[in-house]
Amino acid sequence: MDWNGTKALVVGLRKSGMASAELLVRHGARVRVTDLKSLDQLPGGYELVSRLGIPFREQTAEVFEDCDLMVLSPDVPADLAPLVEARRRGVRVIGEVELAAPFLEGQTIGITGSNGKTTTTSLIGHILRQAGVPVQVGGNIGTPVTAMVENSRPGQWNVLELSSFQLETISEFHAHIGVALNVTQNHLDRHHTFENYAAAKGRLFETQTRGDYAILNAGDPVCAAYAGRTAAHVEWFSGKGKVSTGAGLCSDKLVLDGKLLMTAGEIPIRGRHNVENVLAASVAAARAGVDGASIAAAVRTFHAVEHRLEFVRTAGGIDFYNDSKATSVDATLKAIDAFPGGLWVILGGKDKGLDYAALRQPLTARAHAALLVGAAAPKIAAQLQGAVPLVDSQTIQAAVAYAYAHGHAGDTVLLAPACASFDQFENYEQRGRAFKQIVQQLPEKN
Repeated sequence: MDWNGTKALVVGLRKSGMASAELLVRHGARVRVTDLKSLDQLPGGYELVSRLGIPFREQTAEVFEDCDLMVLSPDVPADLAPLVEARRRGVRVIGEVELAAPFLEGQTIGITGSNGKTTTTSLIGHILRQAGVPVQVGGNIGTPVTAMVENSRPGQWNVLELSSFQLETISEFHAHIGVALNVTQNHLDRHHTFENYAAAKGRLFETQTRGDYAILNAGDPVCAAYAGRTAAHVEWFSGKGKVSTGAGLCSDKLVLDGKLLMTAGEIPIRGRHNVENVLAASVAAARAGVDGASIAAAVRTFHAVEHRLEFVRTAGGIDFYNDSKATSVDATLKAIDAFPGGLWVILGGKDKGLDYAALRQPLTARAHAALLVGAAAPKIAAQLQGAVPLVDSQTIQAAVAYAYAHGHAGDTVLLAPACASFDQFENYEQRGRAFKQIVQQLPEKN
């Protein structure tokens, strides 16, 4: 792809926006950058524009004029009015994944889904590394795809977590191996309807070609429907039994391509949903050339990723778990399901237009109380009223303090908010680390 002399506007100046600007400058584009925030509110912003010698303007309608290409950061809605108008004028509007695609060397494994993307992406990377396969991991976690270009090589695998925000703008990017874990309600504040959200994730499979692999959850009807929208060879995984080709759970045995892989009890990360994540990762790793014994050995040495059912500490006999990445109702349901009971569940943050009523029965069955924080607390309280005692905590610190004061040995305090973090935190990582810091500072009970 030749961007030399192209007038390019990068919209959104966070990690992926900065990496996109770097890539465009390296390829000779005439780059401008914009963001809703001022430059002094953007960490690393001054350094970037000074080093690259590119102009920055706060986002206005005028900033979208006079350009040939617009590159959107994942947090920028693709249906903004200035972007719709730009497309009408013939301006190419893409995301940073599409920008990176022509320059990314090696083969790609793309993982999408409403829940489990980070764990499965990290697990596939771990399996390939343990098997001696050259690999780098990034995308929606860690390193932006545009920042992975420089270190990409032929013969290497690029393992990418891909969100609906990233996939809705792809057209030429394609994954040699695509994985869909599940599709449940999420990001309706951004996509407006569930159908739009599911369609965005389905773009991963629509851009695949013959010779690629589409690895789909046989038990999820939305994922299963992607089989009819791809030219790739379809493989399956299922946590409910055998599959024709791929991996399934039979009793407590994980079976890959008709052969025993391991038992569910050997998986070191908790939660039934993680069995499905292991099944999906195993099929992907096998299609990337790793044998079953090596896959099983790597799974046994895998540890939970940060902010994903991450054990923090036991204090006063109470266990504390950080699942800050549980930013949807379905993710919170899976987190609750990983524990037998005795829960104090911290819920709330920035609402994404979701229905919290699905939490009523699991909370009634397994929780002492729901501790409500952040802007979504009133909506959650209205939808959970009568199901479980509700504590208006407002902040995570107050929620932890309440649970610690009222909990008993054997209980578990679980941060699984079912909401985005942006009302009180920069991102779910900052929220999770704040929770961990608060927990680590708790004094032991007398």
